Amino acid sequence: MVEVSEARFEALVADALDAIPEELGHLMDNVAIVVRDGRAHSGLLGYYEGVPLTERGAGYDGMVLPDRITIYRLPIVSRCANEAEVVEQVQITVVHEVAHHFGIDDERLTELGWA
Repeated sequence: MVEVSEARFEALVADALDAIPEELGHLMDNVAIVVRDGRAHSGLLGYYEGVPLTERGAGYDGMVLPDRITIYRLPIVSRCANEAEVVEQVQITVVHEVAHHFGIDDERLTELGWA
């Protein structure tokens, strides 16, 4: 397991979000991205909770809590041998979870190489 501080890991998540094409980033709506430690060997690297954009209807407007994308630091760093691997895994995990926000399921993400 490589050591990556909480602050550095949060910066890597921010960098991964910044790497999302601007035209897609502008389409993200009512979603919060958070970083949590998680359990080192849980296998869960990220998690999307909410209503994907493709499933939102007229009843979605109003006082709706934001969707949440959680990126788990310890499971990611525990599977990586160096910081370059952490950077790559953070990028993959962020793209994977953002894709869920856009309504893309795990099967399609596997086809696209993001699973």
